[in-house]
This record gives sequence, structure tokens and C-alpha cells, in this order.
Amino acid sequence: MLSRSPALGPLLVRGAVRSPFKRPHPRASYPRTRLTLPSLRVDPARLAAYERVCGFPAGAGVLPVTYPHLLGFPLAMRLMSRADFPLPLLGLVHTSIDVTRHTALPATGTYELTVYIAGLQPHRRGTEAVVVTELREGGAVVWASTSTYLARHRTGGTASAPREASEASEPASDERREPLPEVDRWRLAGDLGRRYGAASGDRNPIHLHPLSARLFGFPRAIAHGMWTVARCLAAHGAPDAALVRAAFRAPVLLPGEVVYAADAIGRFELRAPDGRRTHLTGEVLPLLT
Repeated sequence: MLSRSPALGPLLVRGAVRSPFKRPHPRASYPRTRLTLPSLRVDPARLAAYERVCGFPAGAGVLPVTYPHLLGFPLAMRLMSRADFPLPLLGLVHTSIDVTRHTALPATGTYELTVYIAGLQPHRRGTEAVVVTELREGGAVVWASTSTYLARHRTGGTASAPREASEASEPASDERREPLPEVDRWRLAGDLGRRYGAASGDRNPIHLHPLSARLFGFPRAIAHGMWTVARCLAAHGAPDAALVRAAFRAPVLLPGEVVYAADAIGRFELRAPDGRRTHLTGEVLPLLT
């Protein structure tokens, strides 16, 4: 049980320092601790900054569908920066997220937030950690997400997983499918990573500046994966009770231009203007209540 949300900066530093000593493996032990904030209230100023940078309507009085992930991220980082977490935090890549929202969440509500690691699983490029975030109101789960984070390492060619792509690199082969209809084109400024980092608290150096991004192998800073999901959902919309699935497939370099595409049955994607690279795929499915 926590009394307040941990600060992200020290956790990122701690995880970076410990990263060279980690030995990732899908059968490694991992922390079984569940971290809980029992009486969480949303900071209105921080919520407003998030709405602005992601394109959600300002002052709607309800939390954007992706916002609880931001609330749980410091707790997830606390778990993944621990000495007994087997995957290195440096280079860890967010590969997918599934979100289940059961009802609209008032921005003025009081919630219980819980984050835990559900397990490790093999991936053809290494090992993924499965991280679950749950938001409760009155004892009932009103929002939950499952995220996968990939640590790359040699697998001997034996590991496999259905998700083959990551935020950090282009997939070996994209799905053979027709592109979704183009809806809009967005020009992304070079400071987008810094603006989202200020709103979210996630100041990973790969998102902040070309020089710091180059230290990790990127030619320029890249957009946060969760910004790409949030921006698409701000444009697409989601019912109060919904299941959202998204897979991060390739980085979005900053500055740059992307195509937002969607169809009438709930699918959406973000791709390069020339169509040669898909950055994000996802879908929104209504839940039966």
C-alpha cells in the first residue's frame, strides 16, 4: 500500500543503473508485489495538459480512456526498476496495450489504483513482461489495462509470440492487409516528446531530443507510443464501455508527418505518408453492459 505516487525520475535512473546487470529470460523470477494507491484523485492541471497535448476535448469532466495508464505508469516503473525484476529497464520497449473501460470515469472521482506484473512470456526477439493496471471505484474494477514490454536478447530461435513488432523497430514483415481509409494527416513538431513528457511525467531520453535519442540508436527523437494511441483515440472516440487494443509497430520520428486512418467498424492505424511503414494498429470494440 502506497501513500502517494512515486517520482518517475529517480526510478528511471535506478533502473538504468541496474540494467547492465540483468539477465532476461522468460522463466526468470519476477516481483509478485502488488502496488496500490488506495485514495487517488486526479490533478486537474495535469489532466488539462494531457488533454491539450493528446487532442482530447478540454474540460469534458471525464478521464480520457488512456489516462489511467499515465496514473499507473510510476507504479509500473517502481516494479520494473527493482533489483529482482529480471528485464533491463534500458531498452525496454512497450509493444502492446489492451484497455477495458467499463464506464465513464468522472475526473473528480476518488479511485483505488493497483499495478502488478502478471508474468513473463517468450517473444521471438527476447522476453516480454506483462503488466496489469487496475482502477477501482467503490470496490469494483472500472478500468483495467494489460501492457507488454519487450526486452531484446538472443533466444536461440526457439521463442515465439503473436506480436512481432515494437515501438523501437520495424517488424520483420507487416500483416498482409489493405490499408485503412485515410482520415487525416498530422504534422508532428520536434518538441512533441518534451510536451508529452511534461504532461505525463515520462521523460525517457529517446523522446526528448535528437542527441539523447541517438545514444539509443535513433536518428531523431521519437514520439511516445502512448501518445500515438491517445491521439488516435481522441480522433476516433470510444464508447463509455469499451475494449481498446493497440500494437506498437514502428517508431514515429520527430518532427514528422503521419497519416491517421480508420474505418467504420472500429479499426484505426497510424502510418507513414508513403504507406511503407505502419506505426500503430488498433481497434475499439464496444462492451455489452
